[in-house]
Amino acid sequence: MSDPHDTTDSIRIGFICVRNAGRSQMATAFAERERERRGLDGRVEILTGGTDPAEHVHDVVREVMRDAGFDLADRTPREITPDELRSCDYVATMGCSTLDVGEVGADVDVRDWALDDPGGKDPDRVREIRDEIEERVVALFDELA
Repeated sequence: MSDPHDTTDSIRIGFICVRNAGRSQMATAFAERERERRGLDGRVEILTGGTDPAEHVHDVVREVMRDAGFDLADRTPREITPDELRSCDYVATMGCSTLDVGEVGADVDVRDWALDDPGGKDPDRVREIRDEIEERVVALFDELA
């Protein structure tokens, strides 16, 4: 009989940027939605963090995500550890040139999404960044399927 708590087939995805206050928070929210939509709870674990986390998620990011039906008011940027990065199957960096994930190991699929930082941008530009993040997250989940 199989153990329902056996997570050997689980996939761990990390969404990482320097401040963990914008792009990686948006990507995490979209990934959580995709995980639920596709019935992958228990099979896909989602991590997010930054190498130098901010105090809070950017106000403009919370605003444009609220427009898309997400409430990020309770999200707090956090630091990601090298061990957490090494534990991931996939790591998506958000285009932060100062982010060094070189020590994660060859078995981690690292992708640099090269996205503009939404910090200080006007809401229309942040919506464009948000929409690009959503497309990339959906494409990643399509690939996993």
